[in-house]
Amino acid sequence: MPTITKMYSMQEASQHNTKEDCWIVIDGKVYDVSSYMDEHPGGDDVILETTGKDATDEFEDAGHSEEAKELLRTFCIGELDTSSPAIPELEIFSKNEGTDYSQKLVALTKQYWAVPVAVACISVIVGFLYLRKK
Repeated sequence: MPTITKMYSMQEASQHNTKEDCWIVIDGKVYDVSSYMDEHPGGDDVILETTGKDATDEFEDAGHSEEAKELLRTFCIGELDTSSPAIPELEIFSKNEGTDYSQKLVALTKQYWAVPVAVACISVIVGFLYLRKK
């Protein structure tokens, strides 16, 4: 009797992206690794970085042993539904977050401060070089 395999979309798999509820996609299969997060030798951050996308390359690049691959098979909960879009839609607003736009603006400013500083420095240098040649 054939086994019925549960199919999951990438969007559905990407919604399970916390330490307590973590799914990853490797080689077209979906794995619920929530119970393994604390035991993972590379730490839970490594696994969390691969949620919401196909983590096959990252898994292979890490050089996992055959024992690790066997262990991974025990966490398989289904297969990736390739008929659905591969990239989930970007969620602009989280249900848990408030609408504090000033904090978001400050965070963006801290993250991208180098661009306006570089433009200002280049402008000053070009101005000095221009005046020096006159």
